Parts: sequence; C-alpha cells; structure tokens
Amino acid sequence: MSDWPQPPAPDLHHAPDLHHASYVTLAGADWLASASPHPRRVHHLWATHPTAPTMLPCGTVFDVISAPALFGRRMADCLWAAGPGSGPVAMHRDRLLLFAARGTAQRLPSLLAWEEWARSVPPLLCHGAGDAVSIPPLYPRPAAPGAPPPASRWLVAPDVRTPWLPGADVLLWACVRAARSAPTESPAAPEAARPVPSGAPARA
Repeated sequence: MSDWPQPPAPDLHHAPDLHHASYVTLAGADWLASASPHPRRVHHLWATHPTAPTMLPCGTVFDVISAPALFGRRMADCLWAAGPGSGPVAMHRDRLLLFAARGTAQRLPSLLAWEEWARSVPPLLCHGAGDAVSIPPLYPRPAAPGAPPPASRWLVAPDVRTPWLPGADVLLWACVRAARSAPTESPAAPEAARPVPSGAPARA
C-alpha cells in the first residue's frame, strides 16, 4: 500500500476547528437535500423545524462512515494535517460521521481486511445504499457560555453544491494513520469495519 493515495485536488480552506459547530450554507443545504427523493419536503422540514435532526438516505449522493468519536477525530486530524482535507464531517452523540464518496461503504471494509488493518481499527459503521443516517440540524441552538457543545452538530458543514468527498482509498489511509497514532489501544474485533446490512435501521 502506498503511503498516500492521490485523490482529485479539492477546493479546500484552512483546517477546521473540530471542537466547535459549523453552519450549513444554502448551497450545502441544497446538496444535502438532493440525497432525498423528495428534496422540497426536506427543505420544508428545515424551514419549519430548523433545529431538528434529519434522516437522509445514503448511497445516492454520499456514503457515511461512522467512527467512535476519539478515533474519528484522529482520522479527521490526519486528513487535514497531512492529507487532502475532508468532506463534510458531523458529530452525532458519541460517533463521528465522515461523509464519503458513493461506494466507500462497500469498499472500505474490504480494503481494511486486505491490508490487514481491521484488527487495529475500532468498530466502524459503513452506511451505503439502502441505509439512512441522522444528520445534525442545519443551525444548532446557540450554547450558553461554558456549556458543552451539542451532541449532534456539524464540524465541517457542507458549504457548496458539489463538495469533494473522500473515497475508500483516502479513508483507508486515514484509518491506518489514526491506528498508528494510538498503538496502546486494545485491538478491535476482526471485523472492525463492516457495511450496515441494506435496509437495516442505521444507528449513526
């Protein structure tokens, strides 16, 4: 495996602050809504309930790789510190959601097994065609000074209609780098990364 795959050159800004919420732009909202077969209904839901989370299907516009929060932050740090940056990234409860190119949910578990890194990576949930994930509100309620950030929030919010999304090769590299940065953690189960069965309720 080469140390760094070469993805298409994305239009990137500076590395995000992964400890605070970011906000979805109108163009980003259009992109998210396009994942639904009824984008106008999604926009209406956001207009009437702007602080509510939303369920969106995967596999048509994006896949989602859900990682335990600490390991997911290491992956995101690797992507921004020594890689191409990331696509949209969200926090939902105790897991980090990395939005990825279509097909990543199927390919990433196979690549981890092929490269023999599956045992070194904590359990990943790979959401692709037939799955849905809960995404944070577009505009989270402002937190009181000193209060912890909301459990569901955007860390790298969608801000364009065609965001660059990392593929399986890029996320494999980030998994390997994140695993190398935590050598003292106990190994995960053999099937550390697995696609969620198609049609099964997804827990992000």
